[in-house]
Amino acid sequence: MKVTVAGMGYVGLSLACLLAQKYDVHAIDIIPEKIEMIKNKKSPIKDTEIEEFLAHKDLHLLPTCDSQVAYQDADYVIVAAPTNYDDASNHFDTSAVESVIQEVFKYNDHATIVIKSTIPVGYTQSINHQFNTQCIIFSPEFLREGKALYDNLYPSRIIVGEDSQRAHIFAEMLKECAIKQDVPILYTQATEAEAIKLFANTYLALRVAYFNELDTYCEIKGLNTKQIIEGVGLDPRIGQHYNNPSFGYGGYCLPKDTKQLKANYVGVPNDIIKAIVDSNLTRKKHIAQMILNRHPQTVGVYRLTMKANSDNFRASAILDVMNMIKAQGTKVIIYEPTLNQDSYEGMKLINDLETFKKQSDIILANRFNQEIDDVIQKVYTRDLYFRD
Repeated sequence: MKVTVAGMGYVGLSLACLLAQKYDVHAIDIIPEKIEMIKNKKSPIKDTEIEEFLAHKDLHLLPTCDSQVAYQDADYVIVAAPTNYDDASNHFDTSAVESVIQEVFKYNDHATIVIKSTIPVGYTQSINHQFNTQCIIFSPEFLREGKALYDNLYPSRIIVGEDSQRAHIFAEMLKECAIKQDVPILYTQATEAEAIKLFANTYLALRVAYFNELDTYCEIKGLNTKQIIEGVGLDPRIGQHYNNPSFGYGGYCLPKDTKQLKANYVGVPNDIIKAIVDSNLTRKKHIAQMILNRHPQTVGVYRLTMKANSDNFRASAILDVMNMIKAQGTKVIIYEPTLNQDSYEGMKLINDLETFKKQSDIILANRFNQEIDDVIQKVYTRDLYFRD
């Protein structure tokens, strides 16, 4: 069986590595540099398991930029193209997904196309209608950034938005390549699968927002946040997990997925869904104000990345916080070793850590790291557990 994976981000590359253990997998991306890295057994993204698999596993993996080579004769085409949220239209930008589907149909009219990109509720039904086909199905992914392949090897569940022979084959392929045994598999309608993805991520955002608001209360009232979180979490229905305060939720999924679900709620009564989105902005404003209240001359931003052990800072909460601080006339400098440039959005980048420490009156750190431990008296963080 030939499987093609389109899009070599976290979702696509992790699935390509997973399935290439047992199937012939063609991996395609529009960025030639990514494909060259994969050909050379190097990962273009930071993910320990992906790096390990590419370097040391005997994978049946053919990276390519050639659409005909990738799509011709493929039995399954997995679409993992990005779908960023467009604030102007209040909708996911699904143009990259549609571009892949159009390319597939140029060379192949029999493949089952499995969308793994996050999409609006109702999209699979509409896109099948748009292309006058029934070959497109949806299967949500539930992966953590930096642990994407791990989460495919040990999946919490496999969900496919169709109950058919082709859906069962696809689910069994994922299960067969996983290490975890007894993986729950759920077959639903397409629209229900789309909703599962958005509601799952919005619940995670709700949990982040909840513990952040708990922390805001404690910080203003002078209470010990950690003691309260631990006491609350001892209730087994709540648990001691996913409870570490931050400057807000960010990254590839939660900001855009919560906004999309909120948009899908138009015409449907709600308070909580809207509040989750609003709460994230409120938290960022609070963090910025706590810094401004100290009247620093220079605020140093330690890393732009969303979380520890990551090279991604898309929609990172700290970006909004530092822009809020800068807008009030306070000087902001940045330490971000992954960027080889002099400035970022008009703020000076300092790549020498010791110089950065000396020039900063306050160091803003969404996630703490031992390399700033020697100036901890300067550090402002809400990272209580030094983990994500």
